[in-house]
Amino acid sequence: MIAENVIDIRGVKYIKAQFSNSPRLKGWSINVSLYTVLEKREIAQLAEDYGLGRVSKTEGIVNAPTHTSYRLDTAKGRYVLRIDEVKSEIDVRREIDLLLYLRKHGFPCPQLVVDRKGRPYHERDGRCLALYKFVDGHAREARHLTFAQIENAGRVLADLHVVGKGYKKGVDNRFNFERVAEVYQEVRDRLPGYFKRITRTLDEEVAYLEHYLEGKLPKGIIHGDLFLDNIMFRGEKVVSIIEFEQASRGKYIFDLATAVNALCFDGERYDLKRFEALIGGYESLRTLSLAEWDAFPNELRFSALRFTVNLLSEFFANPFDDSKRINKDFREFYDRLRILRREREGGMEGLLMAMATGYDYRKYQKVRAIEKKGKSS
Repeated sequence: MIAENVIDIRGVKYIKAQFSNSPRLKGWSINVSLYTVLEKREIAQLAEDYGLGRVSKTEGIVNAPTHTSYRLDTAKGRYVLRIDEVKSEIDVRREIDLLLYLRKHGFPCPQLVVDRKGRPYHERDGRCLALYKFVDGHAREARHLTFAQIENAGRVLADLHVVGKGYKKGVDNRFNFERVAEVYQEVRDRLPGYFKRITRTLDEEVAYLEHYLEGKLPKGIIHGDLFLDNIMFRGEKVVSIIEFEQASRGKYIFDLATAVNALCFDGERYDLKRFEALIGGYESLRTLSLAEWDAFPNELRFSALRFTVNLLSEFFANPFDDSKRINKDFREFYDRLRILRREREGGMEGLLMAMATGYDYRKYQKVRAIEKKGKSS
């Protein structure tokens, strides 16, 4: 984390920062991003509350604009302290509950540490602080990914979908079409005149998807944000999936489509070999239905639209307050959307062919029979 200076607002210290060590966020900056700064005495008190012993080193970590993270080197080992800057206490509880369920069922995700009194988090100035065991792994930049790593990422995503079937608690769907369309309408009037071509494309895409998105598809717990900075590798192995703040109940194929947009795009075009590796890993645990294969192209478009709209919304959310504007380039996903709409070359033809021939009826029926047998036993 590159610290520019520390400011004080009503007795709470914050730090202005730039994103520097996150593959997806590299190059993005926050003009004034507020991150909670803990004093040494506060960290020492937390270490005492959690029974960690002496803290020998503290290091700030930046990988998301919504929370502050510190790596703590202690007598008992290495941990990550996370401070949620925007999430409500209810949302923090929901995320923790989901993580506890996934860990219980062997899914590689952050492992929560409770304090000596059994509390899963602490509260400070309206923000929730939670402690997790440090994961010895690293995010990878897209150009350094191997096919084995992509395949393992697909397998872990399928594992999430399979394991998450047993999680019955309500988690709101954060990614339905109505919500994305509503956000777009809110930001549309704020777009400058020279965005005319972009606005026309987004108008057309919203109108198209309103009629052609399929709703009756397999659903369950999805991650919703499976980009490379949220996948921790050790060698070829995926050792942890992090950042579950976007997790909700939604369509599995949407989650997979987001992973395709994240892992199978090389900056210029979609890579068919990467797509095949990701799908191969995914279908080793969960086979896609014919309906999901049919819906795949539109889900890719919807995923690209969602991130385009979200990034536009974040930038123009505070048009008169430059201190709160987030400079993230929406064009990365807008370019994907144009390829998916076949307005420009970029590998979409290969993906469409793979999707048209990807369904294996016999394999799907076998998997369904196994699932049915498991439910009845």
